[in-house]
Amino acid sequence: MIVDISEKDLKSGVLGLVVALVEIIKEALRLQALRRMESGSLTEAEIQRLGEALMDLDDAIEKIKVEIGVTESVKAIRDSLDEAVNDAIEQVLSSAGQKIPTRSVNHGT
Repeated sequence: MIVDISEKDLKSGVLGLVVALVEIIKEALRLQALRRMESGSLTEAEIQRLGEALMDLDDAIEKIKVEIGVTESVKAIRDSLDEAVNDAIEQVLSSAGQKIPTRSVNHGT
């Protein structure tokens, strides 16, 4: 079986995957920041700096997605990853006799 993939499609796919992974890492950082805020381990100044840094990161990621033209590719990758994770969680919970709560995910697009 021969797969014919253009260099442009390959480049877009790889760049989309990289940006999607950066978004996932950013979300993990955001969750960690929220946990630290809720635990009271951050000062008001640290919370302010962290919030500004996360907003700057959001802006930078969006700008990169537009500049390299991978907005749709990133969304498709994130949607596929979400579906795969939800399927895996559903399988684990169903084997334990539980149901997964349904939830809508918005990736900022």
